[in-house]
Amino acid sequence: MSDRHDHPTRRPSLTPALLIKAYSMGVFPMADAADDPDVFWVEPKRRGLLPLDIVHCPKRLARTIRQDKVRVTTDACFEPVMRACAAERPIRPSTWINQEIIDGYCALHKVGHAHSVEVWSLDDELIGGLYGVSIGAAFFGESMFSTQTDASKIALMHLIARLKIGHYQLLDTQFFTDHLGQFGAVEMPQDAYLDQLAPVLAASASFTAAPSSLDGATVLQSITQTS
Repeated sequence: MSDRHDHPTRRPSLTPALLIKAYSMGVFPMADAADDPDVFWVEPKRRGLLPLDIVHCPKRLARTIRQDKVRVTTDACFEPVMRACAAERPIRPSTWINQEIIDGYCALHKVGHAHSVEVWSLDDELIGGLYGVSIGAAFFGESMFSTQTDASKIALMHLIARLKIGHYQLLDTQFFTDHLGQFGAVEMPQDAYLDQLAPVLAASASFTAAPSSLDGATVLQSITQTS
């Protein structure tokens, strides 16, 4: 987390208005740990983006999505998805999502500016998902989780299909990682990101333009690049 810039001495109240303003300025909140009551604002020097027109879906993942062996929904259980993202796991013993962040984003969800994608096993167990923030024609991916192979990847592909159907123009991943790079993610300097962000925030898009649940074939029709 070498790109953290601001560490306020007192935690802010993460109201929907404050979060929307922060994202519009290119910053977002994080915590040092789940049990840390404070949050700080992050402005990365280099920003991760997943361009929606060059998304890459690996062939093996595409086969899994096409089989529809899981059920995928949206906004069915926003807070449980957040808490699953915040949960400690063997490969990630600590998290940046604390109660202040959960409360703030749940409030943002209630006013229609935060959404979740859920992946369920066929016996209705929540096995993966993600959540993020929606402003204008921009979607800001926050976090994802998976308890079964490929569940978070399936959630990501379903999210991308939904964003394309809803005429979103930008998918912000906060940071670039090799994991996201396999799907086409890139990074750019923060100032270039802000120049790109401004007109997108003024544009219109709809997270609910697509049905609440999409089948695998529809998802893959929206994601044309495979290898």
